[in-house]
Amino acid sequence: MSNEAKLVRMANQIATFFHSQPGEDGPKGVATHINKFWEPRMRRQFFAIVENHRGEGLDQMVLDAVPLIRRPPPPSVGSNASGG
Repeated sequence: MSNEAKLVRMANQIATFFHSQPGEDGPKGVATHINKFWEPRMRRQFFAIVENHRGEGLDQMVLDAVPLIRRPPPPSVGSNASGG
């Protein structure tokens, strides 16, 4: 399974949880979860899926959450995994 497919699956699993929570603001919950627990690299890949593949395969609730998800800055030139 590709990394993109894994991110789509993970995002849809989050949406599945919020679909089961009547009365909750699902898109807000999805966005809060992704903002809290997905590292910037994952969010960059997520936005690439949304923009380059029109969100193909993503649950509608995930697509509704996109405006609420924080877009991380691009990685800085010369940076590495250790942060320096």
